[in-house]
Amino acid sequence: MDGGAGRGMRSGDFWSYAGDAMADMHSLDIVSRLDFAELDNAINNTKKAVATRFDFKGARAEMVVDKKAKTLTMTTEDGKMKALQEMFQTAATKRGISVKVFNWGEPESAATGGLRAVAKLRSGLEQDLSKKIVKMIKDTGLKVQASIQGEEIRVTGKQIDDLRGVMTMLSKAELEAPVQFVNMK
Repeated sequence: MDGGAGRGMRSGDFWSYAGDAMADMHSLDIVSRLDFAELDNAINNTKKAVATRFDFKGARAEMVVDKKAKTLTMTTEDGKMKALQEMFQTAATKRGISVKVFNWGEPESAATGGLRAVAKLRSGLEQDLSKKIVKMIKDTGLKVQASIQGEEIRVTGKQIDDLRGVMTMLSKAELEAPVQFVNMK
């Protein structure tokens, strides 16, 4: 063979292509996603627990999710809001949802005479958090490249062990939002 451009060159028993340099690159995506089905399950589990607890007997407790606005609204009587939030966070943790997903606001008076608390749901990496993660990755000195792609971060590198090192470092880091690692190739 003449080894021209676009033609395969025989190397041992395997064919390799001169223009196929990207095949050696590995990648993974860093995301922050909220599973709304699991959130609904956590809300239903909390409602069941409220129905069986003695201190909530006769009390009104309501939880509503707005998926478009990414908010969770809890309404209950005075003095029971903290207990309701703790019950919900326990149920959410059991369903695999990190408590970092919920950014609780201050409880305010509701029209029904009780209290209302609204939590913003974190789904997707915010721009400033993405920049912080990219800086953390660059500071490790690993031979990887990180790029922000909307609400995700793509990390590429030649060594898959470098990508695993990034995953370990970010898993141990105290970030304000939970991160997941997907599409590792």
